[in-house]
Amino acid sequence: MEIYKQDNEDPLPKRVIQRDTDVTHLHLARRGLTYIPDLSRFSMLRCVWLNNNKIREVSRASFNCCLTELYLQNNDILSISGALRHLTCLQVLLLSNNQLKCLEETVSELKNMQDLHTLSLYLNPFTQDPEYRQYVLHHLPSVKFLDRKEVKQEERRRAFKLFSVERQRVLDTIAFGRRALPPPTGRRVTNSITKPLGDHGSRKSSHSDEREKPSVPKSIIQFSIMNWTGTSTSQWNHLDDSSKPASGILTVKLR
Repeated sequence: MEIYKQDNEDPLPKRVIQRDTDVTHLHLARRGLTYIPDLSRFSMLRCVWLNNNKIREVSRASFNCCLTELYLQNNDILSISGALRHLTCLQVLLLSNNQLKCLEETVSELKNMQDLHTLSLYLNPFTQDPEYRQYVLHHLPSVKFLDRKEVKQEERRRAFKLFSVERQRVLDTIAFGRRALPPPTGRRVTNSITKPLGDHGSRKSSHSDEREKPSVPKSIIQFSIMNWTGTSTSQWNHLDDSSKPASGILTVKLR
């Protein structure tokens, strides 16, 4: 489809497009466009190429919500705030080589795109941030290819540790079950079992008692399970209440 634009003229002349529902792919690259025409009337539109133009602004009314691929690289776009968040079906978005300066604002606009797997943002001013890639991967977990590079699992782990410090600390300290509080520090460890060893044994034990044993905090993990053997069944309904087994919760502590 060949579409040309002149001054004060609609870039989408009706003589070219017979029915709006027939349009699924639209090529408007390298047309010298300074704005995006209203494309929302094309209900079946899935892919749009608007790259290599002179576009500076993106309007929310420009695209329908069913769009899956959008190519806006090599333009002069300053911001996409409020313009793309309704595109929840978007899978491919190329915004490289524009003038986007606010990383947080740009990423926030893309958070609703749960199917977005290919994203290109390089050659924008905010990509100079040394933590740019980790920030994007942490807040957009669906992205599999960022700036033409496949996302590795190790990159996601580093991004998680960098931007979820508190959650990572919890994961590092809890192995399984429910963590219990350790014994108070400074508590003296004593042996509850003593054996009479005569005079020699008593003198030896007295010397050992005089030496204060340092307290070592121990990690305690406890978890509880239901004692199902005490659960009433239909067989116990005909018996006396006193013959029913007692139910309870079994708590296990591991030191």
